[in-house]
Amino acid sequence: MLRVAILADTHAHLDARVEALVATCDLAVHGGDIGNADVLERLRPRQGRVIAVIGNNDVSRKWPPEQAHVLDGLREHEDLMLPGGTLAIIHGHQIPARNRHERLRRRFPQARAIVYGHSHRLIADRDAEPWVLNPGAAGRARTFGGPSCLVLDATEHRWALRIERFEP
Repeated sequence: MLRVAILADTHAHLDARVEALVATCDLAVHGGDIGNADVLERLRPRQGRVIAVIGNNDVSRKWPPEQAHVLDGLREHEDLMLPGGTLAIIHGHQIPARNRHERLRRRFPQARAIVYGHSHRLIADRDAEPWVLNPGAAGRARTFGGPSCLVLDATEHRWALRIERFEP
């Protein structure tokens, strides 16, 4: 089994409870709007691997100047191979809000699940495949009920998802 912490929309502030939860996972996925390199440094999953995509606010003029070079290593989209399938990761600002889940499913039909951020709204749409997952905001900006993230346990035959929401 591989345990994956899924978060997004930290906007330069990582909630300490989310940070602690990431440390119990094998790897971490950040769905964009990171805010600064310090957030990525604080993500310390057991295997040490952090996969992150660039969000609409991840631009050099909004990051500390000495950290802006980190943006060069981030892509708009990542496909992460996990036991039992592919996790597609995109921030979501590229996809119009209207029918976003349908559009994401059409764009990534090969995925078992799709992670996006941008809206700051915690969503686990498992009504169809691929699943469409938004971990909400793992920082303090627009958390809509408190910082949140998701934990995915992936095996070759089964994926299980746990929603984590913390008090504001």
